[in-house]
Amino acid sequence: MNIGLIAHDAKKKLMQNFCVAYRGILAKHTLFATGTTGRLVEEVTNLTVHKYLAGHLGGEQQLGAQIEDNDLDLVIFLRDPLQPKPHEPNVGNVLRLCDVHNIPVATNLATAELLIKSMERGDFEFRNYYRR
Repeated sequence: MNIGLIAHDAKKKLMQNFCVAYRGILAKHTLFATGTTGRLVEEVTNLTVHKYLAGHLGGEQQLGAQIEDNDLDLVIFLRDPLQPKPHEPNVGNVLRLCDVHNIPVATNLATAELLIKSMERGDFEFRNYYRR
């Protein structure tokens, strides 16, 4: 499965911790991320992450194109709902694209953990019907 990772600045450490905790599961899948998030995840997990540009420099749009092509099976977008910065990726675009293309998306740690455990159990077989 292909997993997209995005994190607002205030949530990057949380994303690193999440990826360390679930490294065993994530290692079985292909990871894509906006630039800074991907670099930080690689540093602490030694996992290979396909990195796009930083979110505010177009990485969000690059991941969005992957969503539009139905090439992601899960998106984890740890966002900061209280202090979003103008330069950070716009959560609305990613959520809208995931809704349009039936791609599960987590915007907080609790949902991310539920989805990653569900993926490990094999509950994402439905994604095979949506791929082109």
